[in-house]
Amino acid sequence: MVTMAQRIEALRDEAGLSRPALSAAVGFPKNAIEKFETGRATPTKEQQEKLAAYFGVSIFYLRGESGDRTRQEDWMSGALSGPAEEPVYQPAPPPKRPKPESVSGGGATMLDALFATRQAKDQFKAMVLEALRSPEGQELIAQAVWKELAKRK
Repeated sequence: MVTMAQRIEALRDEAGLSRPALSAAVGFPKNAIEKFETGRATPTKEQQEKLAAYFGVSIFYLRGESGDRTRQEDWMSGALSGPAEEPVYQPAPPPKRPKPESVSGGGATMLDALFATRQAKDQFKAMVLEALRSPEGQELIAQAVWKELAKRK
């Protein structure tokens, strides 16, 4: 697994910047990037967000938790703003199949079975709320609200 120190160094090298130049570009102390790359210090959450924004990558990519550079707001805003400028290959939708009837014959779906217990429903609700409370979730909510308000004008 790639460490955050390795990822910062690789992104800096790709950008052709020295350690002091990157520190200055993002407003950190002169030797901060050196400390991050050598593992003598770990960037704070705010510093990680600044670095990710500077390089245009996700926090998860910067931390080495993902190999996907895509920022969540990039793919989410693209989904909200309509079709991309370049045509994207879309496979044909699968043929419609009749819905299978449940064992009980009541037409229950797989999600009904998944959320059959109160504990499962509560756990799912907690996960969704946690995601919405994150900075990324708050930004997505704000974008959706502003977009809806713009439609109503």
